[in-house]
Amino acid sequence: MSLEIFHLQYFLAGLVSLLVITNPPSKIPLFISLTQGMDEAQRKSQARWAAIYAGIIMFVSLLAGNLLLAFFGISYGALRIAGGFMVAVIGYQMLFGQQTPSPNKAPLVRRDREDYAFFPIAMPMIAGPGTMAVIIGFSTEIAEYPHWEDQVATFFMMTLAIVFCCLVCWAVMRSADFCGRKLGPSGTIIVSKLMGFLLVCIGVQFIGSGIRAFATGM
Repeated sequence: MSLEIFHLQYFLAGLVSLLVITNPPSKIPLFISLTQGMDEAQRKSQARWAAIYAGIIMFVSLLAGNLLLAFFGISYGALRIAGGFMVAVIGYQMLFGQQTPSPNKAPLVRRDREDYAFFPIAMPMIAGPGTMAVIIGFSTEIAEYPHWEDQVATFFMMTLAIVFCCLVCWAVMRSADFCGRKLGPSGTIIVSKLMGFLLVCIGVQFIGSGIRAFATGM
């Protein structure tokens, strides 16, 4: 397998994982609710800045993830197993109905403010704990590559995946009214169930990777 194909696969894996964990269609109802009473320019601004803030949070998680692990003495294997378990639980709750609040679900907020872009739209709606766990999990994989060229290339690909994910979230929020009408309640539920199943698969993959890292002493 050529390096170019490997790097492209890493980008696609990162993008799919982020789109699944952020689940942009699920943000439509709350975005519409939070921006009720705003004019078109304000709604555009909220969507744009929410995507920018979410991208910054994700990039910082990718950049500083390994530093935080080293500071607290957490191994790569432990992080992947814990992150995989968290992601799998979120997927299970999405698939079978959640009895407890999802870590990426925004809390109730007062709707008498003019700016919801950072909280709760960017965090925790888009870049919640589950999203950060996925990104830090990828950052541990990047740190394990023996050659710095591979580390730089995969870091760039993961950054590109973050940018594309935030662009998708921005596009969905910008067209929230249209998407909400087209999907309807049933369509939103179906998309959420599908994303939940994919999240369980991603979580299991992270757990398996973490167990292998423990076995090799990482």
